[in-house]
Amino acid sequence: MNVDTISKPHERLAEILTDEMEAVNTLIRARMASKHAPRIPEVTAHLVEAGGKRLRPMLTLAAARLFGYPGDHHVRLAATVEFIHTATLLHDDVVDESAQRRGRPTANLLWDNKSSVLVGDYLFSRSFQLMVETGSLRVLDILANASATIAEGEVLQMTAATDLGTDENVYLQVVRGKTAALFSAATEVGGVIAGASEEQVKALFEYGDALGIAFQIADDLLDYQGESKATGKNVGDDFRERKLTLPVIKAVAQATPDERAFWERTIGKGRQQDGDLDHALALMNKYETLEATRLDAVGWATKAKASLDALPDHEIRTLLRDLADYVVSRLN
Repeated sequence: MNVDTISKPHERLAEILTDEMEAVNTLIRARMASKHAPRIPEVTAHLVEAGGKRLRPMLTLAAARLFGYPGDHHVRLAATVEFIHTATLLHDDVVDESAQRRGRPTANLLWDNKSSVLVGDYLFSRSFQLMVETGSLRVLDILANASATIAEGEVLQMTAATDLGTDENVYLQVVRGKTAALFSAATEVGGVIAGASEEQVKALFEYGDALGIAFQIADDLLDYQGESKATGKNVGDDFRERKLTLPVIKAVAQATPDERAFWERTIGKGRQQDGDLDHALALMNKYETLEATRLDAVGWATKAKASLDALPDHEIRTLLRDLADYVVSRLN
């Protein structure tokens, strides 16, 4: 594959980082093995081999490459990040009672909820073993904090998702927890292990944080605007699952009493009927909340790009800038 012919920045990053990504994949396969419980590699492989972009571990490798890191601890950290991500997906699908992930049946559907939860726990444990092997207490602190923040974000989402009192500040807190925390930890630990300066590590954190927020806002918007073949979900899944995401939060904030009653019935109480999704979309179009949500995502992508100014001039930096643009270009 010729790098020059690849248009998507994450694909160009993957090409530049081919050898390191292969090392990460080899390590992941080795560490997801289990002598005594064959169900573990079966369930893990279903998700790990599902063709995801491996964006988070790639960010760790990219950050380390940006500073010319010569060792191999970044490979362990990239595998750690992917294990944490996979564990959260397994748990999420149980909590959300999801039937589809990346266009395929979820692990909890193919096996059962117990297997998904326990294998997720196993992967969390494996991730901590990998972290410790780097010998860096700071790296352990960053990734342990990220793991706690992710869990906190998921619990907050569970309590806030169907509460019409949830505002944009709470939504942002949820997104920072469930998505941005791992993006920012992924970029941050890559810089730390490579010996970047404090200012540069901070810039990497801010890039990952803003990129993760832009990524999640874009995902939430695509739930109402995307094509199921591209997103791996059905249009309106968040509405059917009664998730208060940003387009709906913005519509609820401007709703008339009758419109608020509609949102209370469909999201608050979950009493949905034929035509409700179309009506929800009509209300979002009325208040132009889909466009407002797109502009929010673009704003966060712009913040991500601005944070890169503190980093060395390098082809990786250019690709990270392009990646921020790409995350929101899906919305055009």
